[in-house]
Amino acid sequence: MYDVAKIRADFPILSRTVNGKPLVYLDNGASAQKPACVIEAVTRGYAEEYANVHRGLHYLSNLATEKYEAVRGIIARFLNAPSAEEIVFTSGTTEAINLVSYGWAAPRLQAGDEIVLSLLEHHANIVPWHFLRERQGVVLKWVEPEADGSLDPAKVLAAIGPRTRLVSVTHMSNVLGTLVDVAAICKGARAAGVPVLVDGSQAAVHMPVDVAAIGCDFYAITGHKLYGPSGSGAIFIRQERMEEMRPFLGGGDMIDTVTRDSVTYARPPMRFEAGTPGIVQQIGLGVALDYLMGVGMDKIAAHEADLRDYALERFKGLNWLKVQGAAPHRGAIFSLTLAGAAHAHDISTVLDKRGIAVRAGTHCAMPLMQHLGLSATARASFAMYNTREEVDALISALELCHDLFG
Repeated sequence: MYDVAKIRADFPILSRTVNGKPLVYLDNGASAQKPACVIEAVTRGYAEEYANVHRGLHYLSNLATEKYEAVRGIIARFLNAPSAEEIVFTSGTTEAINLVSYGWAAPRLQAGDEIVLSLLEHHANIVPWHFLRERQGVVLKWVEPEADGSLDPAKVLAAIGPRTRLVSVTHMSNVLGTLVDVAAICKGARAAGVPVLVDGSQAAVHMPVDVAAIGCDFYAITGHKLYGPSGSGAIFIRQERMEEMRPFLGGGDMIDTVTRDSVTYARPPMRFEAGTPGIVQQIGLGVALDYLMGVGMDKIAAHEADLRDYALERFKGLNWLKVQGAAPHRGAIFSLTLAGAAHAHDISTVLDKRGIAVRAGTHCAMPLMQHLGLSATARASFAMYNTREEVDALISALELCHDLFG
């Protein structure tokens, strides 16, 4: 039994009001709220348990190191990774993808080599590859979504040519909610000898993720969308790819020895984790993932599917509302536009007056927005703690927008 009222009680911020109205938080695609257990873990980490990790011989350092390193195993369990040693801590997905760009791709890609991307990608899975285009002459090959916003794996695989060195795709669009069949892409790419990076920022919070079943080489997640602290995250890197990578950042913790004339590096994953990390942030992420697994990712997915279907049914009654994308496999993420003169920023402002938080803009996905012929949308993105009543509140506020701007 999924008790959404009990879950909502775990999130202190959901009991507050905004502009005199109960908060309806529908900006989860940007960043999710935090349960009390995560807030308490972060507070305790700074107030009672803080010290730098690794190499310390005192009680607090050993305690912090034990809690920090335990998170690697929690993330491996959350992603069903074969080994905790295939998990590299990062500050989030952006750093994770840059790590792959600098550490794996840059040393091995030459001018004319290709990276296959889709138009569904977030800028975090575009700009690092543009760096290689600008600096090394790497070619970016783009695969467009179908008219309904879905991404055909066959078209992604058809884009692979003799010079393709990497496929890098999202698991779920942060704009359209499209769920991408990354397992099919990975299977075909592997047959062609091409590694695949999956941006799991949106998908990992909404559904069970099994990197072993997906068959990817890299899978990136970000903590702040997973009900954890900002500045936390990780990337699964298949062991054979780790061995091919050079360090991204240099400093403490990622070395074995340093002399005037030479340096030897630590074994992965430590080789890719330089300097004092976000200790408390990563501990908080571990608590968040334990919380999610305690609820059950399958149960969360079912609850959000109910919200998705209910919202889509309610949207049908608004003939002046356009929901961007209609992929048959999608999450509870809706980019909305209204007929008439209403701009996404106007919609967001009106909704905010009703206590409803949504995101307005291009959602860090300008190539997709250009493909759709849009300058901006208002995005309502749902989470494990949202309810059907909040869908109704959104509909009522959108009707007010239509009255004002239609």
